[in-house]
Amino acid sequence: MKTLYLECHMGAAGDMLMGALLELLPDPDAFLETINSIGLPGVEIQAEPSVKCGITGTHISVKIHGEEEHSEDHHHSDDVHVHAHSHQDTPVPSHSHTHKHHHHCHRGMAEIMEILEHLNVTEEVKKDVKQIYQLIAKAEGQVHGKEVSEIHFHEVGTLDAIADITGCVMLFHQLGAEQIVVSPVSTGFGQVHCAHGILPVPAPATALLLTGIPCKAGSVQGELCTPTGAALLKYFATSYGQMPEMVMEKIGYGMGTKDFQAANCVRAILGEANE
Repeated sequence: MKTLYLECHMGAAGDMLMGALLELLPDPDAFLETINSIGLPGVEIQAEPSVKCGITGTHISVKIHGEEEHSEDHHHSDDVHVHAHSHQDTPVPSHSHTHKHHHHCHRGMAEIMEILEHLNVTEEVKKDVKQIYQLIAKAEGQVHGKEVSEIHFHEVGTLDAIADITGCVMLFHQLGAEQIVVSPVSTGFGQVHCAHGILPVPAPATALLLTGIPCKAGSVQGELCTPTGAALLKYFATSYGQMPEMVMEKIGYGMGTKDFQAANCVRAILGEANE
């Protein structure tokens, strides 16, 4: 049985998962060419070699009109905090955001669906990406006491997050594993700053997305698992636990941005397991 094992000892974020899955393909460059032509406006996805604790893996960078989008306080990728407010709320003044690109980082669900609808991808990929956004919106809505239609995404609505999610979905489809087993997920611990104030780790929406998934704090203070990472794992995992008995065929490392004592990566292992 074609099996994909995802090792999340340092949590998971969309860009890390994409880097790890990309390394499993026979021709990563062809995939990058494809994803860069699906019609995400002004977006360019690049794979760069990255070394963590002496291991070489792939770091995915998403450039929007030639610039990488970054918020000041993320540990892994740019999709860290989703802030939601309904249309009736007073918008948070821009000076209280750490995000440089404040002007385009609030997108409503309808606007995201509109972007997804026009992507040059298969209907299956489109359906999966939309359902992953529904999972995130539902978690956000529950945290903020809002309807899904009222949710405005802060960073999970940025184009780089849309690119991360779409890229991962395309890769899962292309790899075609019959089962996807995910290790217990390290969430990190402590507190994290966001536009609303200081929140516990895992952030409330991430915690909701991780319900039903075996998790542990791990040894790193800070946010290791992002909403995007949690939603992708929840959507695609067929089971959780240690690596099943399998013959490993290909191994991929997707690197995070920061450096810790432990290698900051998601490891993806593709192989054959007994039925």
